[in-house]
Order: sequence, then C-alpha cells, then structure tokens
Amino acid sequence: MGLWEKILHYLNPATMFRKPEKKLSLNLRFMHGINRISIFMFLIGLVVLAVKYLRG
Repeated sequence: MGLWEKILHYLNPATMFRKPEKKLSLNLRFMHGINRISIFMFLIGLVVLAVKYLRG
C-alpha cells in the first residue's frame, strides 16, 4: 500500500466511522478521531486561504 493510498484510506468517510478490525483501546480510538478532525480542519483552512488569495 502506497503512502497516498494509506492517507486516502485514513481520511475516507466510509472507513472513518466503521468499527476497526483489531480491538483498539478507547484512548487510541479517540486519538485517531481527534487526528482526523484536525486534518480536516487544516484542509478546510487551506481552502479558505486559497479562496481569499485568489479573490485578491
């Protein structure tokens, strides 16, 4: 599995909310959820900055 495939699998909404194949601890599951939220917020921020920059 390539790096981009792993990133796309990690950020895929279909795989985001399904139960993991392995039994993960509750703390680890929360940590993954917070990481996904922070990645989405970062990407949204980049889009907002790009729109502001392109509008002038």
